[in-house]
Amino acid sequence: MKNADSADNEGLLVRRIKNGTVIDHIDGGEALNVVKILGITGTTQEALSIATNVQSRHMGRKDIVKLTNRELSKEEVDRIALISPRATINIIRNFKVFEKKGVEIPTLIEGIVRCPNPGCISNTNEPITSKFDVLPKGLHCRYCDWVITKDLTSHIL
Repeated sequence: MKNADSADNEGLLVRRIKNGTVIDHIDGGEALNVVKILGITGTTQEALSIATNVQSRHMGRKDIVKLTNRELSKEEVDRIALISPRATINIIRNFKVFEKKGVEIPTLIEGIVRCPNPGCISNTNEPITSKFDVLPKGLHCRYCDWVITKDLTSHIL
């Protein structure tokens, strides 16, 4: 077994995880928003490591989030894509990268974002879920035509 001072760990800011998910290449300063949209409050079971504003050759600076014993659902990955489209998801099993994939910005998101328009039918007691088209300028509500262009994190359910 290698100790934390071995050459393999040189430069690591947080310890390797045995099983779980590493969310890498998060846009600098967005790690806490990623944690928020994943519903991690500190009272959940997984151990959490966050590195912010880490130097990156390709991005300048980036954030990293490590979650032990948790693999993300497609819906959770879609949420991350909305706030950090260059993020990569690494599934770790037995200390090794089992799967690595980039996030893909969906063209349609359902039930992930709340429409800020209080008069939108998706904010009533009707049995429907919110639906937004993902456009370059923002998120377009399919029900009321409202467009969310900023502060997206505050609208994620």
